[in-house]
Amino acid sequence: MTAQSSLRTTFADWLKHRRELNEIRQLDPFEFDRIAADLEISSSELEELVRRGPHAADELPLLLKALEIDEASLERMYPLVLRDMERVCSLCRHKERCDMDLADGTSAEYFSSYCPNESTIKQLERTAAAERDRNASWRASWPDAATHLRAGRR
Repeated sequence: MTAQSSLRTTFADWLKHRRELNEIRQLDPFEFDRIAADLEISSSELEELVRRGPHAADELPLLLKALEIDEASLERMYPLVLRDMERVCSLCRHKERCDMDLADGTSAEYFSSYCPNESTIKQLERTAAAERDRNASWRASWPDAATHLRAGRR
C-alpha cells in the first residue's frame, strides 16, 4: 500500500466515523439511553465508545496474541467476557503505553502494571490452568484406552 493510498484510507475512515458520530448525536435521548441499556452499558460509556471509534480496541487482539491467549477460543467459550474486555480496552487511558509495549514486544512482561483488563486476563489464565489440571487428573484416573477396550471384550 502506498503512502497516498494509506492516507486516502485513513481519511475515508475518519469521514465515516464523523458521519457515525453525527448519526448518533441526532438520536433523541430516550432512544440513545435505550440502545445503551440494550448493550448493558451506561449512556456516558456509549457516548465515549462512539467518540473513540471502531478501532478503539485494536490493541486487545495484539495483547491476547502476546499473552498466547487464543482469541477465537475465547470468543467461542466466553463471548460476553471478550465483549466486556473490548469495552474496557476501548475506554482505556493507557493506550500510548500499551502501543509502545506491543511494538517493543514487552506487553506480556508489563501489561499487568497498567492494563484495566489485567484482572480478567489473570482469571482466564487461572480458569485455563484449572481446566488443564482437571483434564490431566481425569486422564490419569482412567487406564489407557487400549487396556480399557481389551477389558470390555472379556
